[in-house]
Amino acid sequence: MVVDPDARPHIPVLLAPLLRAVAPVSGHWIDGTFGAGGYARGLFGAGADRITGVDRDPLAISMAAPFLDEMGGRLDLVQGTFSDLDTYVDAPVDGVVLDLGVSSMQLDLAERGFSFLRDGPLDMRMSQEGPSAADLVNGAPEGLLADILYHYGEERASRRIARTIVARRAEAPFETTGQLARVVESCLPRPKPGQSHPATRSFQAIRIAVNDEFGQLAAGLEAAERALKPGGALAVVSFHSSEDRVVKRFFQLRSGRGGRANRYAPETEDAPAQFHLKKAGSIGPDADELANNPRARSAKLRVGWRTDAPAGAADRDALGLPALKMEDW
Repeated sequence: MVVDPDARPHIPVLLAPLLRAVAPVSGHWIDGTFGAGGYARGLFGAGADRITGVDRDPLAISMAAPFLDEMGGRLDLVQGTFSDLDTYVDAPVDGVVLDLGVSSMQLDLAERGFSFLRDGPLDMRMSQEGPSAADLVNGAPEGLLADILYHYGEERASRRIARTIVARRAEAPFETTGQLARVVESCLPRPKPGQSHPATRSFQAIRIAVNDEFGQLAAGLEAAERALKPGGALAVVSFHSSEDRVVKRFFQLRSGRGGRANRYAPETEDAPAQFHLKKAGSIGPDADELANNPRARSAKLRVGWRTDAPAGAADRDALGLPALKMEDW
């Protein structure tokens, strides 16, 4: 695996406001999306005693070897999913941080197939295991492809793009990110200055589907609830509105602010809240961070503090997860 020498250095998004929000930092934390270790370094610098870093990507684990040596036993690394993060520690922890989505490290490696800006194999697998983006694009029915693009990428031209993909793959299967990006571009108007690349939403949607990111998100939030001690903090950084809605709804439901699904639904006895929210809204980047790190443009941070109420399962329907029949693929 060759790292692109022109790749942008990894800058952890919303790190400073995250550290301010959860201060004072101490004890044992889980970094459930370890990546290049930016949040872990920030947490250590702010006072964390021990960190368990979790990442699906074997490359992230192997590249962290120097950091592991540097921390002298204070950092533990686990290759796994954050949906199981509570099983990687032997006692309740003081905090959990999750940075959702794809990392800069993955985007910058053309051979990982995440980016439409770098032509490479159409892959997108964070764990480097299981069906790839090429398998999905070449094998999913047109209706499922359209639903993925619409629900996971909020792409309004989803049906047109799916129809064009199916017609194109009948001639030859998709093999590279460049091939897919060009087909998506052909379905959409040329972007105006300052607008994102036409393939942005489609690539996001396919990546989410390949890695089951919404399923992982719901399970990861529940796992963090199980892992935290009373008073422990859960900090989640998301990058698009669909993810943020799920995180927002989770905190609302688990802090007793979810309300009834509609005004005609029967009132139910209030259950003890699993989280306390000091701030109801989200935290975004300031002007300085936007100037230094354009990736922060759409980022939102939400933080909740664990109560002593027993952990449990969140209502998946109430979380607003997109309901797609991925078994049809």
